[in-house]
Parts: sequence; C-alpha cells; structure tokens
Amino acid sequence: MNVRYRVTLTQYERNALATLLSGGKHPARKLKRAQILLAADAGVGDEDIALSVGVGGSTVYRTKRRFVEGNLGRALSEEQRPGAERKLTGKEEALLVATACSRPPAGRARWTLELLADEMVRLTAHESLSCETVRRRLAENHLKPWLRKMWCIPQVDADYVARMEDVLDLYAEAPDPKRPVVCFDESPIQLIGEVRQPIPAATGRIERYDYEYRRNGTANLFVFLDVNRPWRRVKVTERRTAEDFAACMRDLTDVYYASAERIRVVLDNLSTHSPAALYHTFPADEARRVSRRLEFHYVPKHASWLNMVEIEISVLARQCLERRIDSHAQLVAETATWEKRRNAERARINWMFTTDKARAKMGRAYPKPAAKSGRAQRVKTSVARY
Repeated sequence: MNVRYRVTLTQYERNALATLLSGGKHPARKLKRAQILLAADAGVGDEDIALSVGVGGSTVYRTKRRFVEGNLGRALSEEQRPGAERKLTGKEEALLVATACSRPPAGRARWTLELLADEMVRLTAHESLSCETVRRRLAENHLKPWLRKMWCIPQVDADYVARMEDVLDLYAEAPDPKRPVVCFDESPIQLIGEVRQPIPAATGRIERYDYEYRRNGTANLFVFLDVNRPWRRVKVTERRTAEDFAACMRDLTDVYYASAERIRVVLDNLSTHSPAALYHTFPADEARRVSRRLEFHYVPKHASWLNMVEIEISVLARQCLERRIDSHAQLVAETATWEKRRNAERARINWMFTTDKARAKMGRAYPKPAAKSGRAQRVKTSVARY
C-alpha cells in the first residue's frame, strides 16, 4: 500500500528553507528537495510538485517520507546509494595488477588502459571491460603503467660502500684551513636567443615569450664549493676538455687556496677528472707541482648525489639559469652576479647524511663479508687453545 505522507513545516523550518533557496552555493538536488518540502507544506499535490520542480514522482515520495519519518536535515541530505557491483572479482583485480606490472606486448612501449582492458577480456570470462573500470582499479593500487621515470640505479658493492664512506667521513671532519675540502663538478648549458621579443608582464597578464628560439652554441660551467665555509666559484668555459679541467685544478691550488698545504677534492668519475689531465696539459714539473697539493676523492658510480656541489648547481639552475641566455658574455655576467650575492649571503649546504645514517638506512644493501672457510676456523680455534 502506498502511504501518503503529510508534510507540515514549522515557521522556523520554512524560514530555513527560504534562506537556503535565496542564495549561496548548494547542490541542485538539495535545492529541489527544499522546493518539494515547501510545495508539499502549501498543499500542492505530488504530481504537480513533480511537474513544477522537474523531478520524478518517486523523488517527491521519498523526500516527504524522509521528512515525516526523520527530520528536515535527513530530508535534505543525500541518501546513501548502494552503487553498482564491482565488475572485477578480487582474483581478477590481482591479475590486472600483475599484468600492468609485466612487460607490455611486443611492439608496444608501455601498457595503456585500452591494452589492459583488451588483455583482461582475453584472460577472463568478461565479454567487455571499460577503460574507466581498469583506471579505477589501478588507481586503488597506486599504479600508472603508462608513466615511466628515469632513475639512477646504483649497484651497491664493496667499491660503492668504500667510496661513499670515504666522502661522508670527509664531510664529517672538523674544518682545517690547511687541508680544505672542496666539491667540484661541471654542467653544460645551451646558449639560446630570442627570435621575437618577449611581451613583458602587466596587470592581469603573465609574461609571454615565443616558442621559437635561436641556438647560439653551448658553454660549460665548472663549479667549486667549499664544504666548511660559505664560498663557491662558478667558472664559465666554452668547452669541458682535459685542458679545462687542469686549468681549474691549477686555479684551485694557486689562486683560491694558495696557502693550503693540501686540497681534498670531491668529484665524480668523468674520464677527464684525473691527475693524468694535468700531465696532458702542463709540463711534467708543473703537473707534478699541482698534483702534489691535490687529493682526489671520487664518489661512487651512479651516486652523484653524494657530491655536495650537485645541490649548489641545482640552486644555481633555479635561481639564475631557468631562462634564455643568448651569449657567453651574458652567461659570465649573470653567473658572476649570482655567485657574488650568494657568497655575500653566506649561504651554505646543510649536509645531514653521515656514515652512521648510511649504515642504518642502507645496511641491507651493504655487501656481506665472505664466510671463513672451515679450515681457517679450525686453525683459529687451535691457536686459541694454546
């Protein structure tokens, strides 16, 4: 039997519904329920209410029932909906995840939603499967198989650990002006000029520049960073050859640290970063003089993040180089200004990673020492007896 519910509002409820309808941002369904209740309170029939509000008769009936059996808040609120049944079972969702994590089909670079939907139809009894169903199930498992990220994947072996701890121990040492620690690296940069003059920013309008540009060649940045004091140096060169590296090392010994007894340099494994570059560039006596005041400490392969100057180069790129610089002269002037200001600000890198933290975080990756042979253990035991 279809029960007819009679809606009788108090004056307070009428005022609340009128205020709701008078302004503000509210869901359309909530506003329609308010109209239904006011019309029902005025004695309008269900069919006329449904026609004037633009809803079905069942919506009018449910709204009146929820008011009579509950209250105004319940009548206006969104009723919980059961939703459609999940199309994929638990096992099928696990199969979808496993498929998305596997290699894509031959001839395809990566899985797409369409490929995964077709593959699930092939592997299961489903006649069809929408891309949206696949996307939602993957999203629940935090998977986006169509995306890839380039990453440096190191091989943590004994050589990696030895070099890492050597560099970290250098960073942890007390400052010694006679034996400074300097991080060194280089970064290439393109010289790019404008084809059309950019339009400067104005009120209500961002700066605009043309997508077309002019290539004016390349340059190279050699960057020095003192680990224990707020000093860095940016040297701009046209190339990055062994001769350029050797010149940087001689500047380090004769100009920047002329009074130091020995300069410990942290650098990567580039082929030109070696004492051989000094002998390739200078006479033997000069190369020997410079190399005797240098002590090279190499970071592990695929571990440039251990070189503190990488952070400084990132800061340089964000603060100074993220724009079009069209000439060698402009690059020299801009980097010199940046360098002078950053040194004046006494900016430093707050290095937090230590050898103890490395062993705690990467302990499982550390190579395990080789087990002693049975004969060696027996000899050790025999010696202990005497």
